[in-house]
Amino acid sequence: QVQLVESGGGLVQAGDSLRLSCAASGRTFSRDGMGWFRRAPGKEREFVTAISWSGGSTYYADSVKGRFTISRDNAKNTVYLQMNSLKPEDTAVYYCAADRHGTGSNNAVVHDYWGQGTQVTVSS
Repeated sequence: QVQLVESGGGLVQAGDSLRLSCAASGRTFSRDGMGWFRRAPGKEREFVTAISWSGGSTYYADSVKGRFTISRDNAKNTVYLQMNSLKPEDTAVYYCAADRHGTGSNNAVVHDYWGQGTQVTVSS
């Protein structure tokens, strides 16, 4: 069993920054790929970014490329999402997810554990 707990969400203005954290426990975190997904009101869940087990490979949705950065600290069992230049369209519940294949993936199906989500609201 894996537990993922996100934190760091909140209400910010357009152009501001936020850093989300996802603390993992219950499995060898350092072997898991990790992903961030989000669900905006009335929309489907969508891929945001992912990172391989080593941190050597990262992947981003076009909508966040250049503004968001994913990173991980395997010693702390934590993955981070630094979000800069936030836009109102970034408003969503953000979820972290664990991928036991370890490579990092934009496919939600391969992620077998999910956090409860953290709300990010960006006002214009």
